[in-house]
Order: sequence, then structure tokens, then C-alpha cells
Amino acid sequence: MNPLLAVWHDVRVLDAIANTLLALALAAVIGALGVWVVERPAFTLRAVRIEAAEGTELRHVSTPLLRSSALHRLNGNFFTVDLAAVRVAFDRVPWVRRATVRRVWPNRLLVGIEEHRPLALWGDGRVVNTYGELYSANLAEAEEYGPLPEFSGPPGSEASVQARYEELTRWLAPLGRKPEAVHLSARYAWSARLDDGTTLLLGRDQGLPIEERVTRWVSVYPRVKARLDRRAEVIDLRYPNGFAVRSVALLGDGTKKREPLPEGLLDAAHEQ
Repeated sequence: MNPLLAVWHDVRVLDAIANTLLALALAAVIGALGVWVVERPAFTLRAVRIEAAEGTELRHVSTPLLRSSALHRLNGNFFTVDLAAVRVAFDRVPWVRRATVRRVWPNRLLVGIEEHRPLALWGDGRVVNTYGELYSANLAEAEEYGPLPEFSGPPGSEASVQARYEELTRWLAPLGRKPEAVHLSARYAWSARLDDGTTLLLGRDQGLPIEERVTRWVSVYPRVKARLDRRAEVIDLRYPNGFAVRSVALLGDGTKKREPLPEGLLDAAHEQ
């Protein structure tokens, strides 16, 4: 018998073919029905709600600005809108650190906005947020509550400088002082300027830990200060067994308050 004719006499093969055709037909019907449902006016996007991310507030970004800057990226309806493209559009708005976008049945979107929180000014004019990330912003807005501390360092060191600033703030608390500027040199040596104008030379993260050097100085400095006839301008903490009180004049530098920490200040003195 011809093999093709034999197939038509095989009940199992015929059942399999029939089931396959039925499945394909059902899939086509379901697909067409799905397209019909998706295109119903009930799923046309009616509203986009914008709110601050949980635990945050919006201080620099207004809802009208967000709408005018990002909502033109809304294409499609509840089912077909590209959430990733909408999120990217919101992320590009000044002061927005991160946006989240999700669907709310049956025809709305909910957008959560997390703003950057300014922590310091970076050496190139950008702002460092509380996560150690750089972003561009209007400096007048960034400093609306007063001057920000100044950070500087090699490219990619922003998070390290931010972490060092927080450590110094904690270590210096017993003296009632705060760092006003923190600098990491190209040779990865640390220095800081305090809010009373004193410069600390901290050196590199090797040998005696910087934390131990700073806390040792903090514990004895009130007594040392009482014996000085004026405020120390430079405290060199790069020694393993103590510290030195120096004058900026001796290092050949005329640093003034609120100016960037000078590279030459570290380069002029021998690093221990």
C-alpha cells in the first residue's frame, strides 16, 4: 500500500492531525480575541499618577515639570505601553535619581520618583548625593539650606570620598568640629579641611589605620590647643606615633577658607 494512503488509514495519526488543527484554530481565535480586548477603549490610559517614592519627598521636582518632560513618551494603552521607555524619560529629568513605573488596573500608571539628596559639591562643579553618586544641578538649588562641603578626588572615587566624609564627621564629633572639605589626591592620600579652617593631613590608608590616628588626635587635642597661642592651621596625622602641628606658611601655601584643598599642600610635605 502507498505510504501516504496508509497514513490516512491510521486512526492515531488522523487524531493527532485533527488535534493539532483544532489547537491552531483555537490559538488563532484566542489571539484575535486578545487583540480585540487589548484595543478596547476601556484600556486607553486615562491617568498617570506621580508621587514621591516611599520614605522620600519631592523638593526640587514639580509634577508639572515631570509631566511636560516625560509624558510625551507615553505610547500605547494599559497593555502595550513601554514601561522601560517611560521610566527612562522620567530618569532624565533634572534632580530625579530614580523612577519606578507600574500599571494600575485598568487604565492608569503610577510613577514613583526618588530625588537626589545633595550632600557635597564635587571638584568639577557637579553635586554628590547621599549615595556617593554625581549628578548635575543648579548650585543655588543644591545649596538652598547653606553651603555644601567640598569633595574632590580621582575619577570614580566619589563614593569613597563620601564614605570618608561620613567617617570623619563621626570621628570629629567629640571636638564639635565637622569636615568642610575632603580631598583624595592622585596618589590616594587623604586630607580634610574642618569648619574652623584647620587642615588635617591624613595620608594613605596604610600602616596605622586613619581612624586610629584621627581618634588619637581628637582625644588629646583639647589639651594641646590650650597650650597654643593661636589656632593650628595644619595638623599632620601621618605619623605612626603622634602628630605634628604645622603652619601653612611653612609649607609654602596660602590656603584660604572655602577654596579647594590644594594638591600642593600634600606634595610639599614628605608623606610618611
